[in-house]
Amino acid sequence: MIKFLFKGIWRDSTRSKFPIIIVAIGVVFTVTITALLTGVFSDMIDMNARFSTGHVKVSTLGYSENASQNPLDMALLDVDSIIENLTEQFPGMEWVPRINFGGLMDLSDENGETRGQGTATGQAYDLLSKDSKEVDRLNLEGALREGSLPTKSGEALVSQKFAEKAKLKIGDEITFFGSTMYGSMSFQNFTVSGLISFGNPALDRSGFIIDITDARQMLDMQDGATELLGYFEDNKYDDKQANVIKSGFNKTATDSTNEFSSVMLTLKDQNDLRSLISFADNMQQIMIGVFVLAMSIVLWNVGLLGGLRRYKEFGVRLALGESKGAIFRKLLIEACLIGLIGSIVGTLLALAIVYPLQEYGFDISGLLPETAMMIPSVYRAIITPSTFYLGFIPGILAMVLGQALSGIGIYKRETSKLFKELEV
Repeated sequence: MIKFLFKGIWRDSTRSKFPIIIVAIGVVFTVTITALLTGVFSDMIDMNARFSTGHVKVSTLGYSENASQNPLDMALLDVDSIIENLTEQFPGMEWVPRINFGGLMDLSDENGETRGQGTATGQAYDLLSKDSKEVDRLNLEGALREGSLPTKSGEALVSQKFAEKAKLKIGDEITFFGSTMYGSMSFQNFTVSGLISFGNPALDRSGFIIDITDARQMLDMQDGATELLGYFEDNKYDDKQANVIKSGFNKTATDSTNEFSSVMLTLKDQNDLRSLISFADNMQQIMIGVFVLAMSIVLWNVGLLGGLRRYKEFGVRLALGESKGAIFRKLLIEACLIGLIGSIVGTLLALAIVYPLQEYGFDISGLLPETAMMIPSVYRAIITPSTFYLGFIPGILAMVLGQALSGIGIYKRETSKLFKELEV
């Protein structure tokens, strides 16, 4: 029967051409937009994990509550011991110390006198250790626009945007003024080894990067860090596993009455990412629902028009003794075949659109010049296993629903009038 119905669809293109086009268009929109949203939110999560949140993060309770102020007096101490305990307690994870700090950057001229000053936001990473993966994790080589990465103590990377405003060049000397974790004044000279640009305003506005050993010496934080970031082995965030690790750690380490006790947060607990990820998940369901509803209405009308054209056909089949239920079921099977064909065509077209978006993306950095959100400046789609089957849900469902609504008219036919209708 399937073969017979398929031949009917193939030979009578007026019956199937328009529904297939409608289904294919709906599938193209569904798959393309879903792949783009998935890519954007995946890149956003990855960027936050690499630069800010980790997959899990350990800090003191006081620092966690005031993280936006970078309170150095609430920093973690005896970090090596904490990392050793975490590695033993949660094997298979990588733990890296980070220091976030802020202060004043003094720019000197060729005579060593001040020619300008500006506020600076600094990040300290483990850049010089042989086993450190921080350079690769942060893609510093890809972000380097001029010069080289630090190779020794006393060298710093400076944001290209900041360097252009301050007229800094490779080899220039800058002086950082700030305060130590104990509140005393601190200053340190650095040589600009390279200029970097991540393509994100939140990272490029006024930042500079130094090795964590230099930061510890400058800020009087020997064996200290403002936070410890934990990463899973495959560098993919697993919310279920992250929550298990968080619960196990906080149960023994966190004391709500002691602001210096350690606390662990998951990626979703930070930077309002929980609501963003939930929004992404809900958007996919909403889009499928909207396209199913819209296509069902269109295909319902198409089915009604097709039913009028096939009015005598149904009459003949009823007159020959075929039951109304049998005709209706065959219409639904026919609708499934049309929906399947349209979904295959639509998915192939969508993949032809999504693949270039995955490889090249499109740059939106000029649209959000002042944003403080850590979002990718190049929007890319991503092809996942769901990309290959997601379009079949609205494609087949909408076609079947539309055909079911229009096919109800079969049950309204009165068999007693059939021969009179057929004589006309």
